Amino acid sequence: MSQLLNDPADFAAQAVAGFADAHPHLVRPVPGGVVRCGATPPGQVAVITGGGSGHYPAFAGWVGPGLAHGAVCGNIFASPSAEEVADVVRAADSGAGALLCFGNYAGDVLNFGLAGELLRAEGSDTAIVAVTDDIASAPPAEEARRRGIAGDLAVIKIAAAAAAAGADLDGVAAAARAANARTFTIGAAFSGCTLPGAAEPLFTVADGTVALGLGIHGEPGLEELPTPSADELVALMWDRLAAERPADADGRVVIMVNGLGATTHEELFVAARALGSPLAAAGLTVRDLVVGEQCTSLDMSGFSITVLWLDDELEAGWFAPCTSAAFTRSGESHPDHGPSARPVPTRPAIERGGQESRALAARLLDALRDAERALADAESRLGELDAVAGDGDHGIGMRRGVRAALTAAEDAADAGAGAQTLARLAAAGWAREAGGTSGALWGAMLGAAAARLDDEAGADPGALDAAVAAAADALGRIGGARPGDKTMLDAVVPFAEAFAAATGTPRGRWNAAADAARDAAAATSDLVARRGRSRTHGERSVGTPDPGAVSFALVVATLAPHLPGEPTSSDDSEEQQ
Repeated sequence: MSQLLNDPADFAAQAVAGFADAHPHLVRPVPGGVVRCGATPPGQVAVITGGGSGHYPAFAGWVGPGLAHGAVCGNIFASPSAEEVADVVRAADSGAGALLCFGNYAGDVLNFGLAGELLRAEGSDTAIVAVTDDIASAPPAEEARRRGIAGDLAVIKIAAAAAAAGADLDGVAAAARAANARTFTIGAAFSGCTLPGAAEPLFTVADGTVALGLGIHGEPGLEELPTPSADELVALMWDRLAAERPADADGRVVIMVNGLGATTHEELFVAARALGSPLAAAGLTVRDLVVGEQCTSLDMSGFSITVLWLDDELEAGWFAPCTSAAFTRSGESHPDHGPSARPVPTRPAIERGGQESRALAARLLDALRDAERALADAESRLGELDAVAGDGDHGIGMRRGVRAALTAAEDAADAGAGAQTLARLAAAGWAREAGGTSGALWGAMLGAAAARLDDEAGADPGALDAAVAAAADALGRIGGARPGDKTMLDAVVPFAEAFAAATGTPRGRWNAAADAARDAAAATSDLVARRGRSRTHGERSVGTPDPGAVSFALVVATLAPHLPGEPTSSDDSEEQQ
């Protein structure tokens, strides 16, 4: 993989130096790491965290008022030395002693422990709390063997709040231990990570699988399983966390959804949303929901979920004000914060349509079902066509749109809607959920066609002609494209013209128009894209048909069997596909 670095041996040190340069209002560099830019107030216990680098924001990103007083930054995935720990403590300690709080890893336990002995020999008081929030690393009966991961932040936050409130070293350590006893994390990884300068990942996760409980350095987890949906994976992870709920927990929680480095924030928000159902089912009150990166593993793909089970003291400590590069709290709590039931928008009641119109609505609903199946089968191909000169999302957008249209149509049919109302609501659903240009254009076309239908009478040939013409007109008017621009219009116009010129039954005319749309879509291969994102790489699009034209031809080809008329060979071939 490509990496932005100089000498790999200097990577961690240069990253810390750059971090300090970027945040001079929060930290200053010292040998071994960083400390707050201002001196620790006299009489205040210093809270020192740290460990190997490669986990930003852990640990330097947590240094600032109300959070850690200093962070010791070792090399990548390597414990800092005892002397580095001692140097950071010396720079931060104002005479009230220091709490050394870090993840429970053998090297860190050894070196922070040695530093504590060294400092005590010098006359400085220290206490140690090793965080053990990773439930995948050992069973509850062996809690002392558990690793510390994203839950480090919760423990450090509570300890720092106690220090800011004036607690002595014993009190700060007690606050940290109380937080540690009620903080639990489980992670899931989709890929390993690559050390700076390395050609291959430090460890791997098999394609199509997720490693549940994999450690942030590749330590073994619980199991590997086929990658489930986001909702399923989050529910599985929550079940493991909920099994360790403290007996005296009253249901107040802080939830953290933490990215491991390569997972996008959008994915983390999907995971946060998925937590809403199990948290509500458990009757929990989410006092704070933190979503983002707090403890990463270089470029690992994956995430973790942390729960801090609050009591009155822990809640006060969590919401005490703090400011750092990665985590800030104003000091105000929000009782209704976190996942909640999503309000259902109110819409006008659907009036029952006439019998003939409801019969037509049923045929439209069946047509949408066929279109949904066809677009699902073509999703990958449409995305590949779009990726040649665009962003590759056309297949996804089309399937999302038709699925939303189908859902809206099914709801309308259940309410007894006539054809016009059903088609209008389907159009609105498509436009609302598909997004992007194609979603707006399909919504406009379907909406224009729907306006030519009726909620009382069934369809007549004149209404169908008017609907086709209105759809084509809406596309040209709203989309702004012209024939030859290599857009969906290059298939829609030939379709509308062929339908208007054809004779015979509605089904026969539609088949003729669908054939014209198919041929026109194929012919767009010879055109240069002049509209939309594809125009930026217009020449690259030559030789590939326009995905919008192809998807339009695909959809209209599925609709003919639902129109009045004798079955044709085209109908038979569509039904067999």
